[in-house]
Amino acid sequence: MKRKFTQSFKIQAVEKALNRNSSTSLKDISVSLGIGFSTLNKWIVKARNQEFETVSVAKLNGMTKEKRPQDWSLEERLNMVVACGALAGEALSKYCRKNGIYPHQVNQWKLDFASGKTEETKTVSRAEMKALKQENKFLKKDLNRKDKALAETAALLVLQKKVNAVWGRDDEDNSQ
Repeated sequence: MKRKFTQSFKIQAVEKALNRNSSTSLKDISVSLGIGFSTLNKWIVKARNQEFETVSVAKLNGMTKEKRPQDWSLEERLNMVVACGALAGEALSKYCRKNGIYPHQVNQWKLDFASGKTEETKTVSRAEMKALKQENKFLKKDLNRKDKALAETAALLVLQKKVNAVWGRDDEDNSQ
């Protein structure tokens, strides 16, 4: 059965996808929203083609005067975290909307500052992640090759036992 999503949900999902930070993938966003990856991609395409009624095309094409959250400098992020520190609930949401970001982005920035992560360390992490993925891929290939060789060896041993059972042992033939 096909799920129906409201127009406002679709618009918010597209905005969240387009305003994501560099470390978050579209796949992660689709999983967090409980929708399919291809569905989210279709909604983004529809939004860019002006097929959603209330979406601002300029905003979707990234042509707004506001900066994207990933374009904020560390100092601007810190100032926003400090400014939002005393706010909660509706006041936080209102303040964030006024500045063109979401409260979850402020929370992520706060966690990044607390853990000591900056954009520079994230790029190092990405490079390390890429190296680990390549190593993992190589190890999986090697393991797969060894599994096939082991399966082949086991099959040969089983066949050898069957041949010996049917035709007799090779030792009897060699002794004559």
